[in-house]
Amino acid sequence: MPWLKIAQIVISLLLIISILMQNRGTGLGSAFGGGNSVYLTKRGVEKKLFYATIVLAILFFLSSFAGLIF
Repeated sequence: MPWLKIAQIVISLLLIISILMQNRGTGLGSAFGGGNSVYLTKRGVEKKLFYATIVLAILFFLSSFAGLIF
C-alpha cells in the first residue's frame, strides 16, 4: 500500500519539525548548577505544539502498526 508509506513519511517529517520547534528550557546548564529551577506552564502556541507532537507520535505509531498488519 503506497499511500500508507507516503502518509508515514509525511507524519514523520511533521513529527520531526514539531519536536525541533519546541523550547529546550535550561538544557545542560541545570546539571551543573547554572540553571534556574522555575517551573513554567505551557501556554498558547507552545501548548498547542506540545499536543500536536503527541497526536503526531500516536499517528506515527498507528501507521507503523498498520504497515505491519497490511
